[in-house]
Amino acid sequence: MMFRHMLKSKIHRGMITAIHLNYEGSIACDEVLLRQADIMPGEKVLVCNLNNGARFETYAIIGKEREISLRGAAARLGQIGDKVIIMAFGLMDEEAARRQLPAIVFVDETNCPQKAEC
Repeated sequence: MMFRHMLKSKIHRGMITAIHLNYEGSIACDEVLLRQADIMPGEKVLVCNLNNGARFETYAIIGKEREISLRGAAARLGQIGDKVIIMAFGLMDEEAARRQLPAIVFVDETNCPQKAEC
């Protein structure tokens, strides 16, 4: 049986709000964004920085309200104000992969989900 690595969820165009170099490596995100995107704390994510083209893997942790912060080594790959896409993937069999619809959370300039009231 073949499995495919499919996009499960993403937070689209979030803005980096803080950088913490001397911290255990990770990306901290608002808990509401993680929940809406179906990304669990500790889950591996791929982060794409739209400002500088950097792409890196790390894991998600719960941050403060409206926070998206780069921590540890990832802090070298972005700056406050940069826009990022945070993606999580799942391994699925062929049948599940063909039915898969990713959870996509679009955010505004303050990291508020666009379909929510903040």
